[in-house]
Amino acid sequence: MPVSAAERLLLRLGPFEQSIEIEDLERFAKTGELPANLRAFSLVLNQDVRNILLQRLQVDPNITDRVIKDWLRSPAAEQIIKSLGDALPNSSIEQVQAAISIAARQANGLSAISLLRAFPGESVTIDVTRAIALALQFNPSFWESQVLGPMLERELASDTRGFEPPFNPAQKGFGRVEEQTLTFWDRQRDRLIPVDIYWNDANSNSDGYDLTPPDPSPLVVISHGFGADRGFLRYLARHLASHGLTVAALEHPGSNVNWLSRASVSGNPGDLMSPLEFIDRPKDISFLLDELTLLNEQPGRWQGKFNTKLVSVIGHSLGGYTALALAGGELQLDELRRSCKSTDLLSKSPAEWLQCAASELPERRLQLGDARVKNAIALNPVVGQLFGKTGLKQVAIPTLILSGTEDAFTPAVNHQLQPFTQLGGEKYLLTVIGGTHLSVGDPTNLGFQRTLVQERIGSDVEALHQLLQGVSLSFIKQLTPEAKTYEPFLTPAYAQSLSSQELPLRFNTQLPATVYRWLQITARR
Repeated sequence: MPVSAAERLLLRLGPFEQSIEIEDLERFAKTGELPANLRAFSLVLNQDVRNILLQRLQVDPNITDRVIKDWLRSPAAEQIIKSLGDALPNSSIEQVQAAISIAARQANGLSAISLLRAFPGESVTIDVTRAIALALQFNPSFWESQVLGPMLERELASDTRGFEPPFNPAQKGFGRVEEQTLTFWDRQRDRLIPVDIYWNDANSNSDGYDLTPPDPSPLVVISHGFGADRGFLRYLARHLASHGLTVAALEHPGSNVNWLSRASVSGNPGDLMSPLEFIDRPKDISFLLDELTLLNEQPGRWQGKFNTKLVSVIGHSLGGYTALALAGGELQLDELRRSCKSTDLLSKSPAEWLQCAASELPERRLQLGDARVKNAIALNPVVGQLFGKTGLKQVAIPTLILSGTEDAFTPAVNHQLQPFTQLGGEKYLLTVIGGTHLSVGDPTNLGFQRTLVQERIGSDVEALHQLLQGVSLSFIKQLTPEAKTYEPFLTPAYAQSLSSQELPLRFNTQLPATVYRWLQITARR
C-alpha cells in the first residue's frame, strides 16, 4: 500500500456531492445496509452495484508483476485507464496506473474497494454516473480477458523462421461467384428460413446447370449471431465460394436483426429472446440440410450442388454456440440455472446475461448434434455455462475457435479459452490480441451501426480477415483429398505471418502451462 493510502471518497452525482469513508462503502458491499450518509445514493447503490463491489479479479501470484506490467503497456490498457480517469476526475493517469499495480498484488485479488484503497492521498473523487457506466461496459469477465491479452501475445508466440507458403489461400479463387436467395418454410415449427446460396460458376453452362458429377467438396453453412443477419460474413462466404465450395448462409428468424428491433428489453433474458431459440437454431440448420438434400437430388440447377453428407458449419457469437451444439456439444442446464439465479446483472457480460434465457428450458440436458456436420468453426462464440463442465468433451469432430481479447460481448476467458480446454476432439485456437466482438464481420454489414461499445473494424482488421479467409478454407479443405496441401496454413507460422504490432495474431492447438494455470484460477466463477 502507498505510504498515505486513501481512506475517504467524494461521491459526485450530478450537482450533488457527498464525502464518505471507504469503510462505509465496504460495509454496504458486505451487508447490503446503507449508512445514513449513503442513503442519498440509494437509487444507484442497489444490489447490482453491491455485487460489482464484491467481485474480485484473481491473478496468479507467481506472475502478477509481469502480467500487470505487460498489460499497463498495452494499447487496450490506455483506453481503459482513460475511462477510469474519467470516472475518477481528480486522479492522474499515473495515479490510476500505480493504484492498479498495488491493488493487483493483494493476496485476495483486485477489487473496486482494493483499487480505491490503493490510491495515494487521503481521498478519491468518484463520478458515480461514469463509474457505473464503466462497470456496465467492462464486467469482471472482460477485465480477466483484458489482463490476459499481453500474456497470450507472448506465451502463444512461436518460431516462424523458414515459413515459405507455396500459395496464398486468402487470395480469391477462380471463376465467378454467384448468389441467390432461397426461402424454406418449416411447417412443423412455423419458421420461415431465408438462405443466401453462394457458388462458383466455373463448372456451369450458360443456363446455370452443373456440367460435372456431384461435387465431393463439403457444403459450408454459416450461422449469424444474435441481432445480426445472414450477410454478416458475406466476404467470407464469397471467398470460400470462389474456391469451389458451395456456401449456405441462413437467417434465424427468432434472433436476427428484425427480431431484435421488436424485442422487449427488461430484466428477464427470456423477454429478449425465447429460450426455445437455443433449440431452434441448431434445428434450423438440420432442417436446411434436409431441404438441400431434396434439392440436390432433383433435376435442375441445384442438382449435385449440395453435399449434405459432408458439412462444415461456421458460426459467429450465438451462431458459434449453434455450431458447437451441432458439432455434438451437450447442453447441461443445471449449472447454468445455478449461475443465473444471481441478480448481478452489472457484473455479467451481455453473453452471460443472454445465455440465461436457456435456463428457462425444462430439460436438464440436450443433445442437438447432427452427424452430417464433420467440422465446425466457432467465431467469438457464446458458451459460458451452456455446456456445463463436460458437455464440450462430447465434441469429437475437428473444431476451431476464434477469440478476441477485447471482446466485451463474449469475453475470451469464459466463452472461448475455458471452452477450448474442454473440447474433446481435434481442436484449434485462433487468438486475436486486441480483437473485438465484431472484428470478423463484413465491414459493409449494417449491423455495425448498432453497436453500443467501441469496435475494431474496417481497415484495422484487414489482416484478420485475410487470416480468417485462409484458415477457414484450409480447415474445411481438411475434409477433402487436398487436405495435405492446405496443412501449412493451419500453423502458428501462417497466423504470425499476417500479424502486426497493432493486431497480433496467434494460432495454437494447445495452451501453455502459464495460461492454463490462469484459467484454473478464474474458473472459480
